[in-house]
Amino acid sequence: MYKENLPNQNELPTSRQLAISTFVALVTAAALLVTVVLPAEYGIDPTGVGRALGLTQMGEIKVQLAEEAKIETAEIVELQEQPKEMSLISPQPVSSQPTQALAEESISIVLAPGEAAEVKLTMIKLARATYSWTVDTGHVNFDTHGDNAGIDYHNYSKAKAVSGDEGELIAAFDGSHGWFWRNRSNETVNVTLNVSGEFTAMKRVL
Repeated sequence: MYKENLPNQNELPTSRQLAISTFVALVTAAALLVTVVLPAEYGIDPTGVGRALGLTQMGEIKVQLAEEAKIETAEIVELQEQPKEMSLISPQPVSSQPTQALAEESISIVLAPGEAAEVKLTMIKLARATYSWTVDTGHVNFDTHGDNAGIDYHNYSKAKAVSGDEGELIAAFDGSHGWFWRNRSNETVNVTLNVSGEFTAMKRVL
């Protein structure tokens, strides 16, 4: 029968050598744990070596991502555990269009040199009114604006020495919206205003 060559007794490590090797392995493992594993995986760096090697930053990112994942999971679970009866309530459609009735009005105002006038429409927020006004001769300064109990002045447009204007007025809020004219020419002028759209009243206030 063939017998394997057994190592000589002198070739085997002694108990002291085994103890030293075990101790060295433990120290090496502990050093790697403190300087590499803890910083890279958990962002824990008691020695500062991990941060110098860029491992601590990587570990901190991993910890942060793990915390965010826990928060997201908790939020999903919370939403899933909400009472199902809430989903049975059908949302009511919200209309972005005002419900103010359509109207059409015209007015003519005679202004002597230096004289002023103001006409206002009563409108709700987002109501629309198409307008045009002209002066028969000469020119006026005008100011299109709005106001209500809480807003003293909201400008839409203004100009000097013009003979007319037209466009669409969209109410920025519930309240009064309209035009102010002052005759800055040297002759009497006649301002004619035509309006159609979503408003409840047109009134001369000046």
